[in-house]
Amino acid sequence: MGPRLCPSPVSVFGFIASETASGELPYHLGVTLARVAAAFVIAMAVGTAAGLAMGRSTLANTLGEPWLILLLNAPALIVIVLAYIWIGLTESAAILAVALNKIPNVTVTIREGARAMDPALMEMAKVYRFSRGKTLANVTLPQLQPYIAAAARSGIALIWKIVLVVELLGRSNGVGFQIHLYFQMFDVRAILGYTLAFVAIMLVVEFFIVQPLEARANRWRPRPV
Repeated sequence: MGPRLCPSPVSVFGFIASETASGELPYHLGVTLARVAAAFVIAMAVGTAAGLAMGRSTLANTLGEPWLILLLNAPALIVIVLAYIWIGLTESAAILAVALNKIPNVTVTIREGARAMDPALMEMAKVYRFSRGKTLANVTLPQLQPYIAAAARSGIALIWKIVLVVELLGRSNGVGFQIHLYFQMFDVRAILGYTLAFVAIMLVVEFFIVQPLEARANRWRPRPV
């Protein structure tokens, strides 16, 4: 295929080294990571609250179910485009579009966790007259930890992908923007360079943050011999 369409590993890693030395690669990676973090926090906070409400309240589930189905089946591209049209090509629109694509998945996972909670423990909290805050901290959240960990793990995987599309369509920086820029130049070396750097960061987050947190959340489960 030739070096233009299929550059050698040496060429790709040479590009990564030069972009790192110039500061371009760290800058765009940092911008993308900031968007991922912001969208992740929003999606987890809103999705957890919505899922807990829908799992514990029949009325909340009835009112929220149509919206949940709508968001679950809405194509990510449509959500992104509408966010940019309605809000503008702003950072807020970009983060909101990413969060909206993840919130329904978190909601479904947490809702199932809320439905599976031990009613005896909830009854105990009522008998001992726990406050709402104490019940949430000592009874509800510990039971939801495995579900929150599962939602977080799948959330990171989904948000990584959607952020790149958001950047490609409407931002002037970030890894997605750079990949789009080099696509227009048909620079495969640069595309592979930014992709590999992005994947490396994703693997670091997975192995050193997500997996340890998931293991901690599931430490009470019996392990196979």
